[in-house]
Amino acid sequence: MSRQIFPYIADDMSALARALEGELSRALAANGGEPPGHVTMLNMLARAAGCRNFQHFRAQAEARERLETPAPPVPAEPPVDFVKVERVARYFDAAGGLTRWPGKHRDRVACLWVMWSRLPARQVLSEPAVNEALKAAHRFGDHVLLRRALVDLGLLARTPDGREYRRVEQPPPPEARALIRHLAGRCADPDRGGRAAPRPTVHP
Repeated sequence: MSRQIFPYIADDMSALARALEGELSRALAANGGEPPGHVTMLNMLARAAGCRNFQHFRAQAEARERLETPAPPVPAEPPVDFVKVERVARYFDAAGGLTRWPGKHRDRVACLWVMWSRLPARQVLSEPAVNEALKAAHRFGDHVLLRRALVDLGLLARTPDGREYRRVEQPPPPEARALIRHLAGRCADPDRGGRAAPRPTVHP
């Protein structure tokens, strides 16, 4: 295991010498003229630098290193595939309701993120409450399929007895977020006709 090195910097060499002189005098008097040990010397040097003891000096040095070390770059979010967003949006009607269950798994996942956004956030829901929200969000009459798929995908959590549900809060992928935003405009437009789907709630 490599030894950790802490740089020792003094702003004023003369003041440091005077402080060390006083520390050494006191240590020699306390030890009957015997030179101080290693730990005592570390504490003396730390106090001469303005710290309480070596542990304080070490904590200061480590904090300074953390502050001066550049933060790792934040990974760039992958670009949105708007062609995919446009394609999946065709599964929804003019009022934002899901009209059919997609055949492709990747399209199903995107649609389930929209269903996720239509559930109340940070609330404990009963099974009937989940069912009502999903019924309002789709048109092909199979809210049970949607509820199970949300649970299987990890977007909806439920208790073992199935009496309580809670939406799992997590940031949607870029395409799903763009799709939710696009469909939110349909939900908000009363002139599009059809049964209005619930407004989305997304908490990144």
